[in-house]
Amino acid sequence: MADLTLTTYDWVPPPPRGYVRDLRVRWALEEAGLPYRVASTPFDDRGPAHLAHQPFGQVPWLTDGDISIFESGAILLHLGQRNAELMPSDPRGRNEATEWLFAALNSAEMASLPWTMSKFMKHPTDTAAWKFVDDFLKLRLKRLEPVLAGREWLAGTFSVADILMSDVLRIVDDFDGLSDSPACRAYVARATQRPAFAKAREDQMAHFAAADRARGV
Repeated sequence: MADLTLTTYDWVPPPPRGYVRDLRVRWALEEAGLPYRVASTPFDDRGPAHLAHQPFGQVPWLTDGDISIFESGAILLHLGQRNAELMPSDPRGRNEATEWLFAALNSAEMASLPWTMSKFMKHPTDTAAWKFVDDFLKLRLKRLEPVLAGREWLAGTFSVADILMSDVLRIVDDFDGLSDSPACRAYVARATQRPAFAKAREDQMAHFAAADRARGV
């Protein structure tokens, strides 16, 4: 691979630290043992230079030589297609990892994101809107639970699909949303016990802590 540069925000407020999605890419790069550097884009000023790489003003994006890729799922797929540590080598396994990567985004995170945003913002839980969001997530977890009860990793060996799915479920677990889904909870524990996850999270937290110091916080 050419030189890899991962771009994230220069700073974020404390609540989302440990969850900003550059962590998914850091994790994949650490799993694969790929050298990379981290660059920053201003959190408070998402101007034309930022939008040229990420048209929604979000992070992360990855540059691989003269290629610039945004969206964490697309970045993980790009890395997985180029590294045997991140994808099964056989066609069936690669297809399975790919479909589960998309399932993490389009089925699991579609349900988990409104749920976790409501938790972050401390919305009331005695409303019809909350019941809809909560029931939607519970249905997704109900479908996922028997899958994870029957396998260690989604595509046989650990892959980018597991990075994405476990990161989606991790924040739900942190708000105790997996209390009735023991297989999902055990899966998150297995994934987050990997040294590469610990390194990725530690590095992200250190990045934002350094930004606090630079701001005099």
